[in-house]
Amino acid sequence: MGLQAGQFAAAAMAAQGAGVASSTVGSYYSAKQQQSALNFQADMADINARMAESGAQTELAKGQQQVAAITSKAGQVKGAQRAAMAANGIDLGEGNAAEVQTTTDLTKEVDMNTAAANAVRSAWGYRAQESNYQAEAAMKRGTAGGISPWGSAATSLIGGASSVASTWYGLNKSGAFDKKGGK
Repeated sequence: MGLQAGQFAAAAMAAQGAGVASSTVGSYYSAKQQQSALNFQADMADINARMAESGAQTELAKGQQQVAAITSKAGQVKGAQRAAMAANGIDLGEGNAAEVQTTTDLTKEVDMNTAAANAVRSAWGYRAQESNYQAEAAMKRGTAGGISPWGSAATSLIGGASSVASTWYGLNKSGAFDKKGGK
């Protein structure tokens, strides 16, 4: 006709114990998964940092190419100016002719400096991103290193065992395990 009180109490204790075991295993694997996810995120941040450095290098190379193009174009302009002035019999070393050539040289320098500064600014932005990604990777690895799957399992086991012990004590005190009583 159904379970005796002692059998019911023992079955309840067994079910609670199984729950504690399941919770302990779940805590271990949950912590392990969290640790894995953080390490993966750190690896991705490392990849992003390398990509950012690559972007910085690309920007600096573009700046060098722009400086070279500016120098070449300025040389062509100055050469054409000198040829035109010389063809018209103008003395290249004096007066307006010298000023025109000096202005061309100054314009070239300003344009070269602007291109170089823009490249450095752009590269700096990429390098700032790189630093942020490196810091993120270090933080994720540090957090992952602070996670202990076995510690999580032990904490879960201790908490669960305490609950099982408390239940057992309460049931025992109420006489649920006594062989004489229970109908």
